[in-house]
Amino acid sequence: MKHDPANAIFDLKQFGEYGDVNPSITDSATYTFMQAKTMSATFHGETEGCFLYSRHWNPSNKYLADAISAMEGTEEGWVTSSGMGAITNTILHLCKSGDHIVSSMTTYGGTFAFLQNYLPKFNIHTTFVDIADLEAVKKAIQPNTRLIYTESMTNPLLQISDIPQLAEIANTHDIKLVVDNTFTPMIISPAKLGAHVVVYSLTKFVNGKNDCVAGAICGSRDFINSLIDVNDGTAMLLGPVLDPMRSSSILKNLHTLHIRMQQHSRNAAYLATKFKEAGIRVIYPGLAEHPGNSYMKKVMNPDFGFGGMLAIDLVTADKAGRFMELMEMHDVGYLAVSLGYFKTLFSNSGKSTSSEVPEEVQRKMGLSEGLIRYSVGLDHDIERTWKRIEHCLELMEIK
Repeated sequence: MKHDPANAIFDLKQFGEYGDVNPSITDSATYTFMQAKTMSATFHGETEGCFLYSRHWNPSNKYLADAISAMEGTEEGWVTSSGMGAITNTILHLCKSGDHIVSSMTTYGGTFAFLQNYLPKFNIHTTFVDIADLEAVKKAIQPNTRLIYTESMTNPLLQISDIPQLAEIANTHDIKLVVDNTFTPMIISPAKLGAHVVVYSLTKFVNGKNDCVAGAICGSRDFINSLIDVNDGTAMLLGPVLDPMRSSSILKNLHTLHIRMQQHSRNAAYLATKFKEAGIRVIYPGLAEHPGNSYMKKVMNPDFGFGGMLAIDLVTADKAGRFMELMEMHDVGYLAVSLGYFKTLFSNSGKSTSSEVPEEVQRKMGLSEGLIRYSVGLDHDIERTWKRIEHCLELMEIK
């Protein structure tokens, strides 16, 4: 039976301490034991269901981690205080000094900066490739390669990674495939397609309100347990802990994610079609001409659409800037970074979320200086939104 991420969440029975329909919020940093030997056993990871210290586990965080891992179809999950916390802890746990990484060239700017600028201080180096070129991925693998890193739908050019093929390459070389699924929760299930570890910025679509920063790591029970081991677990020792109050609010929002993703996708598909009809270069995986369209149809969970992200190319940064200012002025949405919000957000990727990527690399990956990335919101009347965009195009004499 095909994995249904929404059903997996709703099948969980997570009660509060007094039978509350919402799980209780536990805001304790430390936990008491009735017997000294139980504390000792918990330190060694030998006591199921006992909590020691909230940097390691917190009951509220475990509720959320269990729900995220159910959505992904993995054995376990762990939540972090940011998406970058999830990404960096996963990579640092899998790699040691002298190791090598193969990564998609098109990736979130913060991830690119971590791989390119930060990891070399630990003698860990990265080769960036066009992740759609599987031969290039194979050629980039070295004897000391420890993982392949990519995003299900890459930021900001919206390439679709062939996760089953990448997993096959990783397995052949006995290395790990790590996939960031931030753009496509519920739409794509990377672990079910062969990814070994799935990471998230929960800040975005999963939470959906842009009122907190959080992340998640999903994988095998052995991997998550090693990640939070009190002696050498990277997440335990670096401490990217999510506040339990925020964890509780994200868990509530998670239960509406399937409805939100459907609406995000419907609205984005409508705008993508309209931009195309207006003669503007548009990138959207739901369009037949998108290079990843046919592959995505094979692996996606079709109930949730092709996602809420699209991009248009206005060629120059100046034109993109003026157009975004007009759209904000005419109530299309907000000129802001991030994504997954209930209102539409837009930004010039090369000057914002991908600004950490050197301009020569931006050109190499095909990132136009005039690219505008949209996170399309939950607008009730998307036709009205398009008319406002169309008016902005007319004011700039683009149409």
